[in-house]
Amino acid sequence: MHLEFRHLRAIKAIHDAGGLGRAADILHITQSALSHQIKGLEDQAGVELFARRSKPLKLSAAGLRLLRLAEKILPEIEATEEEFRGLLSGKSGRLHIAIECHACFEWLFPVLEEFRKAWPDVDVDIRPGLAFGALPALQREEVDLVVSSDPEKLAGVEFAPLFDYEPVFVASSQHPLAQKTFIEAGDFRGETLITYPVDRSRLDVFTQLLTPAKVEPDAIRQVELTAVILLLVASNRGVSVLPDWVVREVRYSSDYVTRPITKGGLTRRLYAATRSEDAALPFMSHLIRLARSIPVKLQRGEQIDA
Repeated sequence: MHLEFRHLRAIKAIHDAGGLGRAADILHITQSALSHQIKGLEDQAGVELFARRSKPLKLSAAGLRLLRLAEKILPEIEATEEEFRGLLSGKSGRLHIAIECHACFEWLFPVLEEFRKAWPDVDVDIRPGLAFGALPALQREEVDLVVSSDPEKLAGVEFAPLFDYEPVFVASSQHPLAQKTFIEAGDFRGETLITYPVDRSRLDVFTQLLTPAKVEPDAIRQVELTAVILLLVASNRGVSVLPDWVVREVRYSSDYVTRPITKGGLTRRLYAATRSEDAALPFMSHLIRLARSIPVKLQRGEQIDA
């Protein structure tokens, strides 16, 4: 039996309407066309689907079986059609994010909190396990956006600038380096440097300062959570270098000092990498706008609108 969605819709419409005439109106076809459709289906099945002498028109046992099937399948079809309409209109879609910057979680969550209010039908997920293969994953369509500070020339990939930030030195107010107005590479000799548990190539303190100067700290201690890094720094267990959006609060604490890296300070820029065909999606554009504005507010210590 060749069963089509239109057959299931016809069965349900006749059952709901109680007759061919009203069902045809619901389906926007003629009564003759609907009757011909049902007769053709009965010929295929070899059984009657309706007890035609009853009023209102009632389903036979075989017809009831098809009705149960229609009530199970048609809502799923309608939901899928609605999802596709949302995709075409840009109201829904998938936004899976990979982050090459470990500390980016500090500003990304406030961004996503604002984003979900405007785009509740977009499936958002963060893929932290792809930190070291994020851009290839973007090209393979495994993720849809990559936060990176290292733009590359890649076919089919666009890098949208987000915001500039300053990596700053953080130490206990009791640390000897707290007396300096800025910190240089040589100041890290003999120090325990507390970092996130990522490769050196992803840490600004190495790529922008220590590696070019060929300076090695006395020890490196890797810590997952920003709060724990700050706790250890306040206890004078080591020093750290963190993005300025992370230390916005400790600047006002007597337990810490923050100092620029080098006399002129360091400036880095974060980018959002997307596939070129996705860059103009309305929800993608909105996320990038939020990712440009909210971190700057955090840097300034401003309140994020609820």
